[in-house]
Amino acid sequence: MNRYEFHKLFKSPGPVVLPVVHVLDNSQAERNVQIVVAEGAPGVFLINHDFPYSQFLPIITHVRARFPSVFLGVNFLAVTGLQAFGVLGDLQRKGVQVDAYWADDACIDELASYQGQTQALAISQAREASGWRGLYLGGTCFKKQREVAPASYADAARLATGFMDAVCTSGVATGHAADSGKIATFRQAIGDTPLALASGITPDNAAQYAADVDCFMVATGVNLPGDFYNLDSLRLRALLNLTRNYGASTL
Repeated sequence: MNRYEFHKLFKSPGPVVLPVVHVLDNSQAERNVQIVVAEGAPGVFLINHDFPYSQFLPIITHVRARFPSVFLGVNFLAVTGLQAFGVLGDLQRKGVQVDAYWADDACIDELASYQGQTQALAISQAREASGWRGLYLGGTCFKKQREVAPASYADAARLATGFMDAVCTSGVATGHAADSGKIATFRQAIGDTPLALASGITPDNAAQYAADVDCFMVATGVNLPGDFYNLDSLRLRALLNLTRNYGASTL
């Protein structure tokens, strides 16, 4: 998938805004997805910060039943695609379609060749074997994972393009904006592959990343102040307006 195809999929010439909901239960998840739909965001991600992913699956099933046409992505916290893709394939066979999987760690080894990417290659094989049809956004040089030296960012990013639909990176922690130099390095290294940014985006700083980043995956930056679990419709609306205006200016 290239950048053009990514933006076409979401009908968004500017950065695609995919709010991330830290899930607690069915009603909280449903309430927040309703905000996403009402504000016109092109999709949503759900993530299980507070319990194992096995307890998360019924919530995903509930949300899909309540919102059958929404673009629905998930993140199983601290679970790579090696395990996740089989679960997603099982859900798909049960009629619960998850449209995207975002992994915090795509297991890219910046010091090895493509052929030496043993973990990433195993994840690719698991994805193919699962039969799951969806987008894979793989965390590369991502927060709270194995630290990668900045000098190796370009190598990691370049290698990542062979294993996922969109390369996903972040700042140093949740809510921390990514270093602009890191984003520029990724953009140059991955060429026309879509780039997603999954930390620190707010309506106030999004413009500085808009030229290089294809997808903003955002939680705390559009949540209610001091609230880890609930979206603020006004802040989300402000971010969406910014990206739409940016997209209109590039047409």
